[in-house]
Amino acid sequence: MAIVDTHDQGWRELYRAALSETDRRMIPWRIRQAEDALFARARALFPATGDEDEEVQAIDDALYALRALRSCVVPDPAQRRRGPRPTE
Repeated sequence: MAIVDTHDQGWRELYRAALSETDRRMIPWRIRQAEDALFARARALFPATGDEDEEVQAIDDALYALRALRSCVVPDPAQRRRGPRPTE
């Protein structure tokens, strides 16, 4: 399970990491990390009103881009959601 920062803009860093990952084996894992952070932030913003409209749109755009990235680089449907875990 990924550690998710639900405060403010933490999801942006994970989103950028997914988009800039060069190891094709790691891309599904990076996408999943970013999605977890995006969904957590979206849940945090759901009860809020007004001021977060720009961030809500940015989250929607980021999720769309991650889905597009996944469909381009992950040919195996079984790998699309889980992806490999990094080895450290």
